[in-house]
Amino acid sequence: VTATPGARELVDAVHRAGGLVCAVSGGFHELVDGLLDSLGVDHWQANRLAVSEGVLTGAREGPLVDAVAKARWLERWAEESGALRTVAIGDGANDLDMMAAADVSIGFMPKALVRQQATHCIDARDVSQAIGLLGLERSAPAVANEE
Repeated sequence: VTATPGARELVDAVHRAGGLVCAVSGGFHELVDGLLDSLGVDHWQANRLAVSEGVLTGAREGPLVDAVAKARWLERWAEESGALRTVAIGDGANDLDMMAAADVSIGFMPKALVRQQATHCIDARDVSQAIGLLGLERSAPAVANEE
């Protein structure tokens, strides 16, 4: 599992602006935890694979992360953090509830239905393009040398 191009830059830009980055995935914790932690994502939620006696069973453990759950996690994290604005980035139909719950929605390489409903779209495989859409700075301002 690898990060989407531009993910680190987007996380850094949001953090510089004082925001949080949260991710909710229909994938599995066992695949995304290390990656999201290494990117500096603040909170995340995903499905959990069931294990019995150290072996994957092929079943899922715990509640299903589906379209409704994605929207609920966005709302929960926004409430807990006191967020003034929420942004959801998604590509498919299972992201639409979350995107509808957000103040700003960005379709990332979006399927047709997402394209129709998103407030913005990114058509290149570089999620850092969201930085400009959100009015954030791409990198920390340079400090002038005082000599």
